[in-house]
Amino acid sequence: MKKRILAVALTAAMVASTGVVSVPVMAADEPYKAALLINGTLGDKSFFDSANIGLTALQDELGEDKFTFKVEQMGATSADEAKWEPTVYDYCDDGSYDVIIVGTFQMLDALTNASADYPDQKFIYFDEAFDYSNGGENVYNVMYKQNEVSYLVGAAAAMMTTDESLDKIDPSNKIIGFLGGMENSVINDFLVGYIQGAKDIDEEIQVALAYVGNFYDSAAGKDMALTQYQNGADVGYNVAGSAGLGQIEAAADAGRYAFGVDSDQASLLPDYAEFIPTSALKNVGNSLMRAIKLDMEDSLEYGKLEYLGFAEGGVELVEDAHYEEVVPEAIRTKVAELKEQITNGEVTVPTALGDNAMSQDDIKALIESVQVK
Repeated sequence: MKKRILAVALTAAMVASTGVVSVPVMAADEPYKAALLINGTLGDKSFFDSANIGLTALQDELGEDKFTFKVEQMGATSADEAKWEPTVYDYCDDGSYDVIIVGTFQMLDALTNASADYPDQKFIYFDEAFDYSNGGENVYNVMYKQNEVSYLVGAAAAMMTTDESLDKIDPSNKIIGFLGGMENSVINDFLVGYIQGAKDIDEEIQVALAYVGNFYDSAAGKDMALTQYQNGADVGYNVAGSAGLGQIEAAADAGRYAFGVDSDQASLLPDYAEFIPTSALKNVGNSLMRAIKLDMEDSLEYGKLEYLGFAEGGVELVEDAHYEEVVPEAIRTKVAELKEQITNGEVTVPTALGDNAMSQDDIKALIESVQVK
């Protein structure tokens, strides 16, 4: 690791949507340098793009004399997996990066090994829990309360599916859809929040559930989503990275709705915007901005896991003019009430993560309670 001399204090406010307070940032004799290693590619209009956008915004804000970063796109297919860990080691060997950033459960083994072999290299790990039982003092871990924002999506979907004022809705049934990339704890956290939000609106709601098996095959995602729409679902929720883009295409083909995820997909995909009521944001980019700013002033707590939800600006529902145009006012009003209740602690959303995680039996029972009959 290069040695850096911290000097003049700068004040740098976080992106307004995060709700995170300003963090003082220190200038240095040379720029702080980060590497973002993506086990996928940019252009997913979702998760990885959010990370890249956040780092780009930080570079624009601070200037390249204070902060620079490099993105390494390692690919997401099974053929690409063999190069993920060697790539992490290559960046560690380079020794010029103040921090190396990786994310998702698929990078856990590579990070565990690299962080142990390079104890002087700092890492930021997002969207999966790191096991600190055997070390990891050089790893900062951030996760998101996607169950909270998914609860709002589920509530909105349950209200929309019987709303006769919406032209893409068949109000004669109560079926909504969920498309996951792979079944794991993070995707289950989305799912349990979504189901509970829908059930709290209508106990008779049914949820058509499918997993693509990966996060990159949009053609398979489209086929699965089309099946859901053909079987009665008129509102879906894609939580599948690039594969989830297939559900948005399916919604357009079927004349139905698909909630976006991770990035503002209605804005990023304007040709499909009328089919995307709004998007559930996991503010990956903003969380990385926050972490790096803290690290630049030597205030980031390594060896620690943080969960960021509505209260911390870690998740968000896009509530813009497009949302107001597509989603009826009565539904938006109810969603706003639920968001306030979650934020102030009146509503506790079930989770598949952390110390308060539901058991696997309870998750299974929740899923079975909404199976399409």
